[in-house]
This record gives sequence, C-alpha cells and structure tokens, in this order.
Amino acid sequence: MDLFKFQTPAPFKETVKFNIFVFQVSKKDFEGFKNLFHRFLQVKGPSVEWIKIQRPPEDSIQPYDKIAARGLPDNVANSLNKLVVVKLNGGLGTSMGCKGPKSLISVRNENTFLDLTVQQIEHLNKTYNTDVPLVLMNSFNTDEDTKKILQKYTHHRVKIHTFNQSRYPRVNKESLLPVSTNLSMNGQNAEGWYPPGHGDIYASFYNSGLLDQLIEQGKEYIFVSNIDNLGATVDLHILHHLVSQPNGKRCEFVMEVTDKTRADVKGGTLIQYEGKLRLLEIAQVPKTHVDEFKSVSKFKIFNTNNLWISLPAIKRLQEQNAMDMEIIVNPKTLDGGQNVIQLETAVGAAIKCFDNALGINVPRSRFLPVKTTSDLLLVMSNLYSLEAGSLTMSPKREFPTTPHVKLGSSFTKVQEYLIRFESIPDMLELDHLTVSGDVTFGKNVSLKGTVIIIANHGDRIDIPAGSMLENKIVSGNLRILDH
Repeated sequence: MDLFKFQTPAPFKETVKFNIFVFQVSKKDFEGFKNLFHRFLQVKGPSVEWIKIQRPPEDSIQPYDKIAARGLPDNVANSLNKLVVVKLNGGLGTSMGCKGPKSLISVRNENTFLDLTVQQIEHLNKTYNTDVPLVLMNSFNTDEDTKKILQKYTHHRVKIHTFNQSRYPRVNKESLLPVSTNLSMNGQNAEGWYPPGHGDIYASFYNSGLLDQLIEQGKEYIFVSNIDNLGATVDLHILHHLVSQPNGKRCEFVMEVTDKTRADVKGGTLIQYEGKLRLLEIAQVPKTHVDEFKSVSKFKIFNTNNLWISLPAIKRLQEQNAMDMEIIVNPKTLDGGQNVIQLETAVGAAIKCFDNALGINVPRSRFLPVKTTSDLLLVMSNLYSLEAGSLTMSPKREFPTTPHVKLGSSFTKVQEYLIRFESIPDMLELDHLTVSGDVTFGKNVSLKGTVIIIANHGDRIDIPAGSMLENKIVSGNLRILDH
C-alpha cells in the first residue's frame, strides 16, 4: 500500500516509518490526517481574496424575532423527536487551573457544565414526553474521565451517547515530521498528539456509526454547541423553523449569530463569497485588513458556534467526500521548546457545503461562554437564576447587557478564585469590575456602577463583609486582621 501517493517533502517520506501509524492508529484517523496534510501542502496563498468578500444578502441572515413570531405547533413533541443535542466536549480545564475535562468544572450550585446540560434535556423530555438524546464528542483527553462520570446519569431521562474525535500527530514546524516516535500517550510522547479541532465532528461522527444509528431512529437534525456555552439551550422556535419547511427547500444548516460588541472583535463572521454563505475567521484575514475585520460597523455579527445541522446532509457530504473546510494552522511550543504545528478545522466552516444554509441573529443571551474565572463570576452571581439547568438573566437587572468583569492573574485558577470570595457579591447593578493584585471579598459585598480595585505589588486589599462599593476606585493596602 503506497501511503504517499501525494507529493510530500522527501524527508517526510524517508525518515518516518508511517506504516507503523497505519496499522496501530485507527486507519480512519490516519486517512483523515493524510488528507488534511495533503491539502495543507497544496495550499498556496490566502484562503480568501479580500476583494471578493461581500456582505450576505438580506434574507440569508434572519432576525430571531421573525422566526419566533411564527409561533409553535400544537405538537412540539413531533419536532423534538427529530432532534439530537450534540455537545463539543473535547477540551480540558487547564486554562482555568483545573485537571480533567472542562465540562466537569462546577459552575453553579455545585452543578457542572455536564450536569446542567443533562438537566436541560431531561426537562424537555419530561415536559413534552419525548426522547431527545445527548451526544458528547469527546477527545482522547476527556473520554476516560467523562465515561466514568456518566454512570451518575443512569436513572435520568436522557439517553447519552459518546464518540471520540480523531487523534492526529503534531508535526515539527521546520521539518514537517511528526514529533512522536511511537503511538504511546505516555511521558513526552503525549505532547506529540492533538485532537484536530471541532471541524472533525463530521468525519468522526460518521465513522463512529452513531450518525447512521440516529438516522435509523428517525432523527433529522443535530443541535451542536460548545459545552461551556451556558446560553446554548434547545430553542423550540428554531427547531420548528427547520422541520416545518417543505422537503425541496429544507434548510440543512443554521448558524446562530449575534450582534458584535467590542469584546467580540475576533469572532468569526458570515460573508457572501463566490455565491455562497461562508464563515470568515480572523486567521484567514490578511494582516492589512485585520482592523477592517474587527470593525463593528462593517462586520456587525459573529458566530456563536450554536449550529443546527441536517443529519442526512452530513451523511451525504461525507459519502461524497464533499465536506470542504479551510485549514487552520495552529502553532504551538512544546514544553521542551520545540516549535510544532497542528492542523485543525472549524465546524462552522462547513456552512458553504450545505444547501439553503441560513444565519439567524439570536439574542445575546444565547451566547454565555465560560472561558475564564471572570465569566464564572458572572454566572455564579445573582445576575442569573437557574431553573431546570438553564440560566436566565434576573428580571431585577434593569439593563439587558452583562457587566464587563476583568479579574487579575491572582484569580486565574478556579481554586484561587473560590478562596478569594467568601460569597459571590451582589452584582445586579454593576456595569464594570476590574480587580488586580492580592484582593479578597468578605460575605455579602455589593458592587454597583464601575468598581476598580487595585492592590499594588506587596499590598493586600480585603473588602470587608457587608461593604457596598458604588463607582469606587480602591487602591493601596486595606487589610482586615483577626484578633
């Protein structure tokens, strides 16, 4: 079997005993990597020509209010029984100082991301007497720990399935050789492998056999989202819009977008390109046009990564080998200082491959990601109430936007963050919070307006229990000592 029918660098052919990979790694993983690497070698120049970029036609991005105004059918259960919820569960909690899958971090009342997801779907199934399953796309980083924890949901009214995304080899930036010398995941060799981005969902889902199994059960659409986006709940209006259309005009792909703010300038956006709706990511933008891309006036919306996708369409495109997604070249530096690249794809980039694709401009509340402890502070606070696994903004909050919160490096790790708050402050009237340095908060603190707290190096600030800070700057040294 000639593994290198495509043109590869000579050292890549000669040095690497790639047949070892073929027989020991899943053959499908190898084929996937080979195809991705082949495309990477052939790519010349930018993936988009800036001059060809056009704004999407008016009807290609519909306001959510227009979709919701159509109302719901009497039998919502019929629509729900055609749905599968898929959560992207490949990430670790390392950026927040946690070991293991990010989905197992507690975010509200001791509930983890995964707990909240299960509660949401169970509530749907009980309310409408339906059978909406949950599918988790794990990575080799998260699979074992996730499967252990799934046993606790055995008696919940949710069928849970898992499949693994691929495992690809990182390659040396200079030589383009794999950095792993064998297939083990132990020691230094573990750094030689990576999960290739959430665009891998299509091939991995198809290869797992689960996609065919769900189609046989009468499922028609998946709702895909990041497991750390607490706003990504099943929306019955969008689902009804999808399943109620005539067969010939069925929308095969919906991307939920929302209005861009200054905090979202790096988010991918929808454009019209060569007659197709397409996702444009900042990594594809020529350097001379990055400021233009970040402009809120020209590119007004961004991708939330909440996606509704037709299962039969995924099957068709996979079997036709027609799933075309731009390659994201992600440079990394390993612990030993070695520079490598990993080739990835993004799930939303496939929008151009599907028929009758549509963007829906949804309320900001459907985008509530928890990437940092600053985000965690918001969702743990009284800004939100929790019901059946879903967070909703408190009606006591007078304005719809969330406060801008920026916690310093002393708060980066979840354990450190939790130690610094005796209880989560009242934030109902907060606009902006910046905290820097060695700062702690006593019980029942209330924050209003703009609050900036800065403890300089060597100083410590303890905000006393019961304090109310409104439009205040606190700096210097303020320490409450026990006596």
